Amino acid sequence: MSTRTLAILAAIGATTIYGINHTIAKGVMPIYVKPFGFIMLRLAGATILFWAISFFAPREKIEKKDWGRLLLCAITGMGINMLSFFKGLALSTPINSAVLITLSPIFVVGLSAILIKEKITLQKGIGIAIGFIGAVTLILFGVEVRQDAPNIPLGNLLFIVNAVTYGIYLILVKKLIEKYHPFTVMKWLFLIGTIICSPITLPEFLEIEWNSLPVNALGGIIFVIVCTTFLTYLFNIYALTKLKASTVSSFVYLQPLIGIIFAILAGKDQITTLKIVATLLIMFGVYLTSKKPKPNL
Repeated sequence: MSTRTLAILAAIGATTIYGINHTIAKGVMPIYVKPFGFIMLRLAGATILFWAISFFAPREKIEKKDWGRLLLCAITGMGINMLSFFKGLALSTPINSAVLITLSPIFVVGLSAILIKEKITLQKGIGIAIGFIGAVTLILFGVEVRQDAPNIPLGNLLFIVNAVTYGIYLILVKKLIEKYHPFTVMKWLFLIGTIICSPITLPEFLEIEWNSLPVNALGGIIFVIVCTTFLTYLFNIYALTKLKASTVSSFVYLQPLIGIIFAILAGKDQITTLKIVATLLIMFGVYLTSKKPKPNL
């Protein structure tokens, strides 16, 4: 199996976890843990895990000139990105979040062209367009789930902030992982993220009543820390070592698809012709975006 295939599988793995995270995180938040308190758990838990596995990686010293980029990556990828998404999910609906998250590849492609002069090929542009159409079709017409949302406009705005900042993070972090071992990068990013977010996240974290948490809530918290945070960032950082930032971001189109599959397996949704068509569009869009173009002869 080629390293590129492994990178694609890693990106799919991260997206799969993200896809089912909506249901699991919503089962815990905000009844047992408030959004910002959850972010404190994610950041601190992932920091511990990344520092633990970093002992198996080469010992590297971060050059002075790279600390600024590390700080920006922590602010965008571990700070604003996480805070805006979880708060947005508490204010808006999962349907709106899924629609707006699919905008992330558009931002990444545009920002990549501006910031790092990454070429936008016709194939990639067509793939993004097809995937976007499939994702919007699937979400708008294929999902019947309804949830309370106290402030949809603000929540939707936060989802857009999440998509933009995550796109910036993917672009900025790529140069760091080309220079340092992924474990080295992630241990510092999460440590910095924990520190800079603590003034916002610590108050809600201290409100958690641990003695009254049911087993399913504890299980959800563990899933979000280990899988949604530690494994997804690890998978994506590996994918970025072999794929372009715009390619990795395109896998976001699979999230609504995975969410529906998860709902069907849980007995909360049914398959329809519309969903099958939308699913095929999404898969074809991701294929075109991630497929390595043939060299010109």
